[in-house]
Amino acid sequence: MWPIDPHLFAAFIAAGLLLNVTPGPDMLFVLATGSDAGPRTGARAAAGIGVGSVVHTIAATVGLSQVLATSAAAFAVVKYVGAAYLVYLGLAALLRRAGDREPVEPPPVVSHVFRRAIVTNVLNPKVALFFLAFVPQFVSVERGNVALQFALLGLTFCTTGTAVNLLVGLASGRIARVLRERRSVKRVLDRVVGAVFIALGIRLALAEAR
Repeated sequence: MWPIDPHLFAAFIAAGLLLNVTPGPDMLFVLATGSDAGPRTGARAAAGIGVGSVVHTIAATVGLSQVLATSAAAFAVVKYVGAAYLVYLGLAALLRRAGDREPVEPPPVVSHVFRRAIVTNVLNPKVALFFLAFVPQFVSVERGNVALQFALLGLTFCTTGTAVNLLVGLASGRIARVLRERRSVKRVLDRVVGAVFIALGIRLALAEAR
């Protein structure tokens, strides 16, 4: 039997794709790299970001899944901290002005792009917090095998995110131009994602460990 609740899995994929297509530090890193050094290098940066995300998935699976499966108190702590973090991200997105931009580091040397992308993602504490806040609400403790659910959800998110970033890397020049010239596009995405984050935070706060 598929270990993840089918309805939760469908919701996870939909929410994950929406978050994947929203410009954030990882996507902007890929955009900056691709715009500066060409689409193939942008695709290499996207692959590095994907590897970094797998590292976060493994860490969350090993460290958090066992805790959630064995301790109701730990589940409650993770639940409320994660919910608060998601609501914070949602409010930040809703209140972000159209002209605001995420800081983008200068593109690294082409030969170091893949390694730099991995390090940038792995050492970003916001990515770790996001995995700890986002993934648990789609895990059904009562279905058992929490570690396997964590792994499958995390790898699914890594796969969709890497696919999106690869497309961004290959089309980096054109996408960067659209984001620069049409700030309304980013503003709409900010509003949609802000609402999604807040809704997910509320849903996580109301979740129960059964």
